[in-house]
Amino acid sequence: MILTLIGVFSYALQMKLGILHTTGLSEEVAWGIYIANFAFLIGIAAAAVMLVVPAYIFSHQEIKQVVMVGEAMAVAACIMAVMFILASLGRPDRLWHILPMIGRLNVPRSMLAWDVVVINSYLLINIIMLFYILYRNYQGKEPHYRLYFVGVVIAICLAISIHTVTAFLFSSNVSRPYWHSAILGPRFLASAFTSGPALIILTLQIIAAFTAYPVKSRVIETLAVIMTITLQVNMFLLGAEMYTEFYSQTKHASSIQYLFFGLHGYSALVPWIWTSIVLNVISVIILSLHPLRRNRRLLNTACIMAITGIWMEKGMGLVIPGFIPTPLGDIVEYIPTHYEIGVSMGIWGLGAIIFTLIVKVVISIQLGELKA
Repeated sequence: MILTLIGVFSYALQMKLGILHTTGLSEEVAWGIYIANFAFLIGIAAAAVMLVVPAYIFSHQEIKQVVMVGEAMAVAACIMAVMFILASLGRPDRLWHILPMIGRLNVPRSMLAWDVVVINSYLLINIIMLFYILYRNYQGKEPHYRLYFVGVVIAICLAISIHTVTAFLFSSNVSRPYWHSAILGPRFLASAFTSGPALIILTLQIIAAFTAYPVKSRVIETLAVIMTITLQVNMFLLGAEMYTEFYSQTKHASSIQYLFFGLHGYSALVPWIWTSIVLNVISVIILSLHPLRRNRRLLNTACIMAITGIWMEKGMGLVIPGFIPTPLGDIVEYIPTHYEIGVSMGIWGLGAIIFTLIVKVVISIQLGELKA
């Protein structure tokens, strides 16, 4: 609640004074920490799929018992992602221009319009599935398999789409060589399917510690294996990207040169990206060794490191270098202001409140404490 109030106050000042006055954004660097959080949260939103697929496609009954927690996380993450987009707009009141019937969404020509469609569709389908299954459980009845299975298939397709379309939104900027890569989409998916399960692993353990909600060890172990594989793939794709850029040493490698080693005396993100790589390397070592991964404390440590490392790499480490240097060769570094940090804290705080409220309802209904 305190974080949310800080966010409201910071956003009110941003609206009053103007986004270019209160943030570190400029004409050269148009996207900052807001879009960085958006890119990360799109990955967290896919957390539901990592539970939905084994639960409903492969009939994994133990995971099926906790799948509603993943749905709740997907809803909260999508809402936060949309809020970060709104925070990055200098005039959010002009959003009506893309509303169907009132304005013009510009589908199918605009990739940004497709991003709006798939994110809101994914949010809507998760809300519908969450409400339907919980309502049937509230009535003491089993959900109709044919009804919710259609929603499951649509949700899986949309979960992949939100990452793919968001990656295409970046890579379609041909004038930004750092983003113009064919493997950006797979990198988005690999990092998403790492950070999502990692956050679910931590969340399920907290829920099990403070409630009577049943969380079997096999659920944690299954998610840990998924997270291990996807983090290994993510590290491989990052290494492939680094090799491609650094081996050729063309002018197009200027952005990644700035990110990893600095450029012409500018090196604000160098400690950031190397910290991210160290965290991910330690995490993948722990997860890849079975005795270490089965140790719950080490597993939790690896999850925290993976979440932090991917947030640093997929957020600031992806968004900001795309603007540095500019197509004209200018170097303008970006540092988030306390207003941006305050707004970001507020959105994360509100997302935590939304997730907590939904999970409280989920637990009460599934434990039989709240029923018709």
